[in-house]
Amino acid sequence: MTKVLDTVRARQDALRDQWLRLPRVAKWVVGLAAIVFFYALPNLQIPGLNTTETDWATTLFTVSYYVLLALGLNIVVGKAGLLDLGYVGFFALGAYTVGQLTSPDSDLGTNWGWLAAVPVAVVVVMISGVLLGWPTLRLRGDYLAIVTLGFAEIIRVVAQAWPFMRGQRGLGSIPHPPGQKADGTPLFGVIDARPYYWLGLSLILIVIVAARNLDRSRVGRAWVAVREDEEAAEAMGVPTFRFKLWAFAIGAAIGGLSGTLFAGTLGFINSQNFALFFSILVLAGVVLGGSGNIAGVIVGGALIAYLPERLRGVQIAGQDAFEYRFLFFGLILMLVMIFRPQGLIPNRRRSLELKDRAKEVTVGE
Repeated sequence: MTKVLDTVRARQDALRDQWLRLPRVAKWVVGLAAIVFFYALPNLQIPGLNTTETDWATTLFTVSYYVLLALGLNIVVGKAGLLDLGYVGFFALGAYTVGQLTSPDSDLGTNWGWLAAVPVAVVVVMISGVLLGWPTLRLRGDYLAIVTLGFAEIIRVVAQAWPFMRGQRGLGSIPHPPGQKADGTPLFGVIDARPYYWLGLSLILIVIVAARNLDRSRVGRAWVAVREDEEAAEAMGVPTFRFKLWAFAIGAAIGGLSGTLFAGTLGFINSQNFALFFSILVLAGVVLGGSGNIAGVIVGGALIAYLPERLRGVQIAGQDAFEYRFLFFGLILMLVMIFRPQGLIPNRRRSLELKDRAKEVTVGE
């Protein structure tokens, strides 16, 4: 197994070096071809990849909002090194803000359109991230994880118990995103899931561009410094608390954006949609794919959304393999953490760190 992993790592390093040596024009051509492929993906029939028990376009939409969540959590966990176990709370706040502003079941009675409610929801979630982070980001590690865990539980309990949030009855008739086809029928309906996937993919591309620009900026360098050694960064004059707060707020905003997409697609939300396990699953996707690397977290987020749907209809000992999905997730995570702790597509810096630590352990033995 070790020899196989060493071979895989060597091939990945070779591919990375080849990619870095490519001219800028070639990189643009490859990138545009990949974008065209992903936009065409709902219309493609790929043997062994398409799901059989669920609609292929619906599965791709599910993948899209999981990837969006993974990208947002990656800023908090992968870039700034803040362990957040309550990310589903921001996802729920975004969905509920849209629901309260648009649903006829809401006590507010505003009945806004979905598009008008989205910017308000993102701002509300970003403010909530600041309010949560201001008193708690002075904590670190396990303590911060416990606080964020409590935040997610507070949101869930409030959604379930407060009459204004309507508990399990939920908020229905949430409007879909606007748009019409050439024949005048709504572009975002209840039968064809492809427009929702295309919208989700467009949001993912916007977030990727923004995240890459942040990563290359002074903010991104400050996040790396905080993640690597907060005391050293503070000693060098980096205002660590401010940049941690920025990471928390930006990550929260992306999570809330994913929540608005979720609410606008389903048209109905209730307290059962936002279980705590959802946060754990997204965090597992970030770690599985490669924390800190955009390509890695995209792969990780896509896998945790796609694999359960791919298992539907597959029989194991006379039972649907979908029932064993968490067993498979557990086994995959164990194997990855044992044999590839840096993730499937690791951040280059993180990969080198783990390699150096492995050498230190070998020398120590």
